[in-house]
Amino acid sequence: MAKHVYCRHFTEMEVPFFDVDAMQIAWHGHYVKYLEVARCDFLAAVGYDYEEMGRQGYMWPIVQMNLKYVRPARFGQKIRVETAVVEIESSLKINYLITDAATGEKLTKASTTQAAVSLATGEMQFQTPQSWLNAVKTHPTFREAE
Repeated sequence: MAKHVYCRHFTEMEVPFFDVDAMQIAWHGHYVKYLEVARCDFLAAVGYDYEEMGRQGYMWPIVQMNLKYVRPARFGQKIRVETAVVEIESSLKINYLITDAATGEKLTKASTTQAAVSLATGEMQFQTPQSWLNAVKTHPTFREAE
């Protein structure tokens, strides 16, 4: 059974020269940066970027990350990163699909999980803050779990 997707967001970017090796293939470590760019784009879209998280009294470190490389991204290639938010109440879990922007060919699948941590106490929160729940619900594609 597929996980419920609360909302989807799409970000496009081009693989820059400084991300590739001598074979003009994106180095595997740069995919983490592509996920971060897409995640920041999504968070900005709901008005809950990292600065706002801090203002609300929380930091949101990555506590888990998984990547599966299917095909390499290459220098100059335009890629599309789909973020699918699949958990919002106990953590922020996002599934990602990186594809070629022109053809839709799958390049990479990934996921990240972030947990809210109180800035005041340093304690991990077992439920996400209400400020986060209010923000994510503003995304135009948001759907409640059934």
